Amino acid sequence: MSDQPESRRAAAPRGNRARTVLWIVLAVVLLLILAVAWVGVRGMLAKGHLERAVADVGTLRSQLSSGDTDGAQKTATSLQDEAAAARSLTGDLVWGASQYVPFFGANLRAVRQVSVIVDDIATGAIKPVSGVVGELGTDSFAPKDGKVDLEPLVRAQAPVQQAATTIDKAKQDADAIDVSGTLSPVTSAVNQLRNALLSVSSQVDVANRVVQLAPAMLGRDGDRRYLLLFQNNAELRAGGGIPGAVALLNVQDGGISLQEQRSGQSFGPYPESVLPLDDGTKGLYGDITGRYMQDVTLTPRFDVSATLAREMWKRETGTEVDGVLAMDPVTLGYLLQATGPIQLPSGDTLSTDNASSLLLSGVYAQYPNPVVQDAFFASAASSVFQKISSGGFDAKQFIAALTKASGEDRLRLWSADSGEERLIAGTSLAGQLPTVSRETRQFGVYLNDGTGAKMDYYLDKTISVGSSVCRKDGLPTSAVEVTITNTAPADAATSLPKYVTGGGAFGTEPGKIKTLIAVYAPKNAIFLGASQDGKAVGVQTAIDDGHPVAQLRTVLAPGESATFRVAFLGEVQDAKAGTEVLSTPGIQQAKALPLRFDCGTPVPQG
Repeated sequence: MSDQPESRRAAAPRGNRARTVLWIVLAVVLLLILAVAWVGVRGMLAKGHLERAVADVGTLRSQLSSGDTDGAQKTATSLQDEAAAARSLTGDLVWGASQYVPFFGANLRAVRQVSVIVDDIATGAIKPVSGVVGELGTDSFAPKDGKVDLEPLVRAQAPVQQAATTIDKAKQDADAIDVSGTLSPVTSAVNQLRNALLSVSSQVDVANRVVQLAPAMLGRDGDRRYLLLFQNNAELRAGGGIPGAVALLNVQDGGISLQEQRSGQSFGPYPESVLPLDDGTKGLYGDITGRYMQDVTLTPRFDVSATLAREMWKRETGTEVDGVLAMDPVTLGYLLQATGPIQLPSGDTLSTDNASSLLLSGVYAQYPNPVVQDAFFASAASSVFQKISSGGFDAKQFIAALTKASGEDRLRLWSADSGEERLIAGTSLAGQLPTVSRETRQFGVYLNDGTGAKMDYYLDKTISVGSSVCRKDGLPTSAVEVTITNTAPADAATSLPKYVTGGGAFGTEPGKIKTLIAVYAPKNAIFLGASQDGKAVGVQTAIDDGHPVAQLRTVLAPGESATFRVAFLGEVQDAKAGTEVLSTPGIQQAKALPLRFDCGTPVPQG
């Protein structure tokens, strides 16, 4: 029997156990330190790769804009390598386990998700598109021997479609990242990714629609015929301007030829609308919308305008067109930046500096006879078209001109093919009524001339829009304010040609401008009231394709202005969305200004 006391015999194993536990704790601590160091080092490396990938994106966009396709392909390869490295560094077991550690885990998860999204974009969007980008420089859209080579566009269809699908999914994945528990730098990085994807997704969507639409619409699968409406902003229509001239375009395998041209006034009046009109169109704009070619754009809905114009052309010529396009003289001026000045048969020189003033004002003083005016317009359009179809223009400036014109709602396109029309829908070319998204609520301000003349060359317009949650139920109140001014000279009644003033033929005194202003709200909005120059005013209210509309008529003498404000109540889920305005393009097209108003009186009641 041992002489060692009981207490000592028991103490020995307890001490051994304590030391064992201590070593275990120390080992765990050491592992944690190593894990933190591992994650920290890999995190810093991943951060560097992501930053370089972001820099590559900026370089890539710049190279594509400048037409440096060789440089773009090299940058795309670099971006793919950087993105793959960031994904690998944040994808090991240690990083994966660390994502579930309280506090720090949320940050690691977010960084991992960002890395995965960037790599998905690099492999699913950048890589496939970089394989065809060399064939899609701006010069590829310039006609050669009278034709645009459509095959590069055909080869780009599948890669660009894949890129659009990838970007759309990346946008959804980025929106799903939980940043409620992340540190400020991580939150900022996620928000930057979201903003970048928001911008890029719209651009890629447009590119995808173009490459899917262009080959077929340019006649790769068979001849196409299109009706071109040349709109005159000097006599406003909600959709742009009065269709003063109309032409037939024939398209065959990338080649475009201008065929028959006619004056807009040579169509109608028909005894009744050539196609049935819905109650909204008839109530706001009358059945003349479907009885005169010059009035088909009284409605801002271009699909309605296009189908009416198509039917009128068919009745007069027996030819049924495959689509309808519309443009205005301001767009022509933009295109002249690409072609350079053009000598017209009349001896006039048409340039980017004088296109609007000559076509919308000078021609009426220079050529008083309306028949001669129509011939002048036709020759101007034909001369510019011939220069473009021959390939005699700067391709980069040409694309920039079209982009600018479409951004100002000066270009419209409609296809009789339902599949093509679905791709056009949602773009600035479609001429649709205001829409609502999570980010933006659109309103519409559309102007129609009531003078029956060409006085809108002197009509200035400014628009302001604002929104605020003024009610306890969270419904947003929005107000749209429109100010129009007659800038014609004081002696306009006598100094301007009768054809410009109208001579009082339609009930408006010479020199004055009569205008109908229609303000459209998103669907399901509720009209709250309207004012003119700070005083409550009665307006015509209507529903057009589900959109509430308030319409007011004004008559302004030279130098006079009128300010019209209308307010609507929106829906709770749209309260945080921004606001923007679609508007009839005049000679000048300014962006809408922000509007602040008193919640108690969003519309003045004085």
